[in-house]
Amino acid sequence: MLIHFCVSLQKASALAFYILFSLFVKSFVIIFVITVLLAALDFWVVKNVSGRILVGLRWWNEIDDDGNSVWKFECLDGESLARMNKKDSWLFWWTLYLNAAAWIILGIFSLIRLEADYLLVVGVCLTLSLANIVGFTKCNKDAKKNIRAFAENAAQNAITSRITSSLQSAFGI
Repeated sequence: MLIHFCVSLQKASALAFYILFSLFVKSFVIIFVITVLLAALDFWVVKNVSGRILVGLRWWNEIDDDGNSVWKFECLDGESLARMNKKDSWLFWWTLYLNAAAWIILGIFSLIRLEADYLLVVGVCLTLSLANIVGFTKCNKDAKKNIRAFAENAAQNAITSRITSSLQSAFGI
């Protein structure tokens, strides 16, 4: 339960700071720096900590020797992924998408108010949020392949062992 509170608080911190300080403080530099730092911290924590704890996934992107971007995915084995808590998974995915939706709404408000500088803050935060969505979505597709392969392998092993035991008992081996 503590992890649920921490994940939600982490997501809300950049949003809350941006909204509250935009209303009461007119120093754009302070709002920009602190909001982006909070969003970057959220990006890192989601990518490297809560993603691994709540859904068993982690991703990163590397540049190979040829200069091509290569996505790397890490997930728990199929058996461990199958045992993950559904509530934790639900919380992870909903907070990931709701956070991006909130930044989009704030971006629309910045456009309506014609505040290009605040739109820059929202753009940076939205980019970090969308990067996590893209990374974890790709990683989740890779994990589903692993779960499917694990289930197929387990079924194949069960059938093979049953056939082997039947043959052994039939021929008295």
